[in-house]
Amino acid sequence: MSNFFRRISIKKTKRRLPPPGTSPGSLQPAEGALPPKIDVYSFSPSFFEKVEVSSFEEIKTILHNHPSEIHWIDVKGLGDSSLLETIRDEFSVSTLILEDILHTHQRPKLEEFEDHLFATSRMLCLNSKLQLENEQISFLLTERVLLTFQENYEDCLDPVRKRLLEGKGNIRIGGTSYLMYALMDLILDNYFILINRFGDELDSLEELLYRRPGKSITYDAQQIKRALITVRRAVWPERDKINDMLRSSSPLITDHTKTFLRDVYDHSMQIIDLVESYKEIATSVIDMYLSFMSNRTNEIMRVLTVISSIFIPLTFIAGVYGMNFADKNPETGQVLEKNMPELYSENGYLYTMFVMGFIALVQVIYFWRKGWLK
Repeated sequence: MSNFFRRISIKKTKRRLPPPGTSPGSLQPAEGALPPKIDVYSFSPSFFEKVEVSSFEEIKTILHNHPSEIHWIDVKGLGDSSLLETIRDEFSVSTLILEDILHTHQRPKLEEFEDHLFATSRMLCLNSKLQLENEQISFLLTERVLLTFQENYEDCLDPVRKRLLEGKGNIRIGGTSYLMYALMDLILDNYFILINRFGDELDSLEELLYRRPGKSITYDAQQIKRALITVRRAVWPERDKINDMLRSSSPLITDHTKTFLRDVYDHSMQIIDLVESYKEIATSVIDMYLSFMSNRTNEIMRVLTVISSIFIPLTFIAGVYGMNFADKNPETGQVLEKNMPELYSENGYLYTMFVMGFIALVQVIYFWRKGWLK
């Protein structure tokens, strides 16, 4: 079995919720939230530029200097509420949207507004410690600007950045909606990678179950099942969100992008089918192990029952002759005719042992012919 999956664990993150009674739309970064790192990607079919910025004023300068290009503002770290307030004022965004960006426990969803769209996705990937991270990525889509917000610095979006740098395919000519599609498609592709690895591990667990069943199989299968449930909780609303994007009448999502979104929708359906199938396999592996252990216990009990059955008549005979009822009273010399006449027999011990051995042999032959000794 591959040791890779034995080292995978689900990263435990505390769900950060605002205190009860907090006013809706209040912007309160979570305790320990990382300071933002901002990269701005400006591009067109013949132009590409990446700039690291530290304030929104620098972003406004870039937007002003490149009014005809498409811009992707990639924000990593949500520890600065003033940055979000500036974005709210610049793009006329509701504070409720910014609240959803800060509280990173949202289900994948799509919200439509007159001049912008807001969407969230769950990004599942393995970090450097081989822990499965379940991170929220938020999208704010306008006509020429796409803003993405992430809680941590690590992500799995580098392939899209590389495509932007190389200018391959439609990535530079499809507009902001196509860029958002490309990011969502990459997120779902990582689901495929995780699920296929879990499927390979389940195959290994099944093989090990037949060769050398052990308790570790149930632990590994349960760990995979938990990870699959995490994927399932992310991909079901993701499918609904993509379906909402396909049915959207917003001009921000072009017909060209919807053509590719149909393919993403098919991918989400495939992931759902795989998750359900592998979850059933994980459950069946656990049930099969328990069945094997139950059968093994039954076999042990059968052997113990056979051994007990052999010794029951032997114990009875030994118990009868262990009562020591003599056939003559040693004090008066009176003959006791109804007591044991064999007690002082010359070869009584040998005869008794022979009878007991014969009874045991007959029982063993009987149990062997019945197949109870296999």
